[in-house]
Amino acid sequence: MYNTIKMDFLYTLRKGDETTKKVLIITTLLVIIVGSIFGYISYKKYSTKTAVQDYLIHDVNVDKENIEEIEPFIGNLEGDKNWLVYVKLKGDRKKYYYYKDSKRNSIVLESYILDGKEYVK
Repeated sequence: MYNTIKMDFLYTLRKGDETTKKVLIITTLLVIIVGSIFGYISYKKYSTKTAVQDYLIHDVNVDKENIEEIEPFIGNLEGDKNWLVYVKLKGDRKKYYYYKDSKRNSIVLESYILDGKEYVK
C-alpha cells in the first residue's frame, strides 16, 4: 500500500502536475523560512547567554559555581535589549538582566530586581 502511494506521488511529480509542484515548492519554502527564523532566534539567545556568562566569569570574577541560574529570553524591547539574559547568583537577593551592546561590543546591566522593585540602569 505504502509503495503504491509513493509511486503515485512520484509519477504525479514526473508527469508535471503544476498544482502538485506549486504545493511542494510552497511547502519547502515555508519549512526553510520557519527553520531560518527559529535558527536565528536560537543563535541570538545562545550567543547572548554565552557572552554574558563569559563577562560574569572573566570580567566580574564570579565563579561559575556561584551562577545559580542564567536564562536568555526575548525581552520585546528595541535593538539589542530585545535579547536579554536573566541571571541569579547564589547568596544574592537581586535578579539581574543583562544584554549585549553590539555597537560597543560590551555587556550591559539593563536592570535588576530587589525585593520586587525594579531598578533600571
